[in-house]
Amino acid sequence: MWGIAQSTDAPDWTIDWWRHVRELISEKDYLDRPYYDSWAQTQLAAFINSGVFSLEEAVSGKVASTARTIADDISWDQALELDYRSAYCFEGEAHSLAVFQIGERIRTMGHGHDHHTRLPQYARGKPGTVHAHHGAHVFPDLSARGIEEHQHLYSVVFRARDLWPEAGDSQDKVYIDLWEDYLTREPAQSRDHG
Repeated sequence: MWGIAQSTDAPDWTIDWWRHVRELISEKDYLDRPYYDSWAQTQLAAFINSGVFSLEEAVSGKVASTARTIADDISWDQALELDYRSAYCFEGEAHSLAVFQIGERIRTMGHGHDHHTRLPQYARGKPGTVHAHHGAHVFPDLSARGIEEHQHLYSVVFRARDLWPEAGDSQDKVYIDLWEDYLTREPAQSRDHG
């Protein structure tokens, strides 16, 4: 599956758009499929959505159009050996200064939207503290829609009990990398909240 993913692409694909396609799979279908089978399903849907080939071609197994691949440029073995960590760089320049400082109390936005986001539902509307600033990186919510914008990215530390009340008196912490648009300053009356 890794070789297929690395040796095929389409002009409109970004990792965030691909993740959005994967998130459109029904919950039951998503949870009942083995991991790489789910990957294959996403890849197939992405090919069809991008016009690389049609649903009819996929069902029949016969290609009527020319699939766009990079397979002519690299061998199957080379595709399997690609180092994805060096193949992609998502860092860039932000158009503004960082809003939050390390050690500052924040609260995540309490809402989601109907397209791709990297703000987990369990962390929405929750208090945390900025632990680190990672510079500016491609904002995935817009990237999934074909818009490249760089935003400041922070590691935010949360108390486990703030994310999951059933954690009780646990001293466990959870670190999540979050973009600036997901964060707001914690209201003053809540800042002493641990």
